[in-house]
Formats: sequence, C-alpha cells, structure tokens
Amino acid sequence: MNENDVVFPIVITGHVDHGKSTLIGRLLHDTGNLTEDRYAEMLHSSESLGKESEFAFVLDSFEEERSRGITIDTAQIFFNSPKRKYVIIDAPGHREFIRNMLTGAGHAEAAIVIVDAVDGVQDQTLRHLHLLDLLGIREIVVLVNKMDLVEYREDVFRDVEQEIARIVAGLSLHLAACVPISALLGVNVATKDGNITWYAGPTFLEAIDSLQFRTLEEKPFRFPLQDVYRHTGETILVGRVESGSISVGEQITLLPEGVESTVSAIRIYGAEPTSATTGQSVGLVLSDDLPFCRGDMLLTPASGQLTSHIRATIFWFHGTCPDGLRCILRCATQATFCQITLLTKFDPAAPNCNVARPELLDIGEIAQAEITCETPIMIDPASEVFSTGRFVVEVDGVPAGGGIVRL
Repeated sequence: MNENDVVFPIVITGHVDHGKSTLIGRLLHDTGNLTEDRYAEMLHSSESLGKESEFAFVLDSFEEERSRGITIDTAQIFFNSPKRKYVIIDAPGHREFIRNMLTGAGHAEAAIVIVDAVDGVQDQTLRHLHLLDLLGIREIVVLVNKMDLVEYREDVFRDVEQEIARIVAGLSLHLAACVPISALLGVNVATKDGNITWYAGPTFLEAIDSLQFRTLEEKPFRFPLQDVYRHTGETILVGRVESGSISVGEQITLLPEGVESTVSAIRIYGAEPTSATTGQSVGLVLSDDLPFCRGDMLLTPASGQLTSHIRATIFWFHGTCPDGLRCILRCATQATFCQITLLTKFDPAAPNCNVARPELLDIGEIAQAEITCETPIMIDPASEVFSTGRFVVEVDGVPAGGGIVRL
C-alpha cells in the first residue's frame, strides 16, 4: 500500500491549557485545510465569548465546551500535508478525562506532546508520557508552546527539552523532535520564523512528516468476526482486517474451533477484490461451511493460540475494582467472563510509590494485573498487534476499565 493512500493517525496530548486546540486550529489554517466559512465561525465564537484565540474552537464540538473553555470530547480532525494524509486525535488534558485520551491514543501511530514554555513539565505531562508508553506508542514529537510569552529565550526551551529527554530515557518512547513554537502566532508551526534564530531544527509540520509509519501489513493476519450473512447460498463472514493481509486462495485458521479453511472469495461493497489488507472492512467467503459466529477469530495458521491467563496493565475509569473482581472482558469481538487479580498498583508520576497486592483500584488508577478468563480467547501482546492486545472490562454492562496485554 502506498503511504500517500494511508491516513496517518496521530494523537496530541498535554496539560490543561497548554494550547493543543489552538495549535491544531493554527495548523489547519496555515496548511490550507481550514475553509474560510469555518474560520469565520471560529472567529465569531471566540469574539462572543471574549477569548483571545479563535483557533481553539476548531475542535470544540459542544456549546458546553465553548462556555467552559475546555475540550471534553476526543475529537478527530483530518488534514493533508504536502507529504501525506493525517487524522489528529485530540485527547483532553484534564485528569478526569484520561479515559478519552486512552481511547483516542489507542488508534494512533505516534503522539504529539505539548508543553507550556511558562509552566514547564507538569505531573500531567509525566503521566501522559507514561500512558503513551503503556499504549505501545513509540514515536513522539514534543512541542514547547507559548515561546512568545518567554521572549523566545533559548534557555527556557533547553530546560524543557532536557527534562523531557530525561523522562523519555527511562521509557520505550523515541523523541523524534522537540520544537519551540507559538501556536497563537504561528511561529514554527508550518513555517520557520525569524524570532527563533538559535533553533535550526524542523517546524512542527516537518517533524510529523518525518515520523515513520509503523505498518501492520506484514504482521500476522487478524480478522475478528463481527457477523455472518447468508445470501444466495453463500456464507459471508463480515469483519475488519486488524492486521496483516489476506488473499484469495490463502489458508486461515478459525478459532476457537481450531479448524483450517481456504479463502475462496473476498467481498467489498459488491466488488470482488483478490486481496484485503489492514484497516479494510470486508466480507470473506471460505471453502468450508463451518459453525461460524460473532467472536470467532480468523488468523494466519500457527500464528496465535487461545489462552485463559493474561498479564496486563489495566486502567480503571468507572467505580472501583476490588481485587478478585469477576467481570466481562471484551477484546475485539470476543467476550468472556473473567477474574482480575491485582498485582501492583502504581502512579506514573510517582514511580517509587508502587503498592504491592492492592485491595482495590479507584478511578484513574493503574495496576499490573493477572486476568483469568472463564472461556479461552485469542490475544496478542499489545506491542505486536494493538487491536487484539487491548481490551475493555465491563461491570454490570458498563465499561469500567481498559487494559493492555503484556503476556
């Protein structure tokens, strides 16, 4: 697949009021991805509320957000650079909305972390870096925003840059670039600016264009079955290719049944392509009529197996999670009852304050856990295939936590 045909998902996160929304609005404007009508609407909204920056309103989807001055919903904004297509996922910086950040970042290939030059690195910045690491994101670009408020001083930028480098050195993140910017004034966002003569690095746009696309096409084939349609004597298995690719004539294994079959046809909106790849929603027709049902997994033969025991990092966002909790685990289209054994509770902003064998998790807390499934499921380490390496935990029908498989 040509990179120009792929949308590159990238999450942006940071502390409250460090300027994420203003940055994205400015980027869309300066790259020609913002229409004049949309810009006029933003300008009117900011003037009516007495706000300094009209660009922040490009991501605000609700009137409540506009009046409170914060971004609540995880928004997705599409734009094009000269190099490729992007979807920017705006993850809220407020602690009570970290669940949204995790949901958004779970779809990202890389991350932008924005830091206020005046405030510097905050506890929330540290937490976001650790959470991005837990989510398996490897490439990050750090933006030191509001440089105009510190008179574009190099020493202020270098202090933040060094602190970020120190934190990242203890994680699995790769700091692709650290860029001094002013989102409000457009300095170093899409074009270079004479105010920062001491900086010879890339602009924000150049930095994200340099990020490496971590393709899933060469990974093992994963196809969680969403539904089964029977039409004119044909059984069509409907789902989304979560990793790898598949072609007509290839063999697959069906789990949990453990039987093999051959792909005899692929259906996409009435067409019959000979192959399908990561990210495509398709219908597959197999050579054998097997007892298919939602929750089955089609995969490359000998590339995965069922398990009842999972080592995971879990994040709790609804109610509490007592040690030994019985609940429902959902991974892709699979579902099973499970029991959670809490091993170690930890705070990413205070790595030396771990709690062994905690009695429970509260909202916003993170733990290493062992999960025992009542029905075996097919999972992958999140570092290998993220969509089958993450899961949601439901309590009384409500999503209460999320997890990343470590195995």
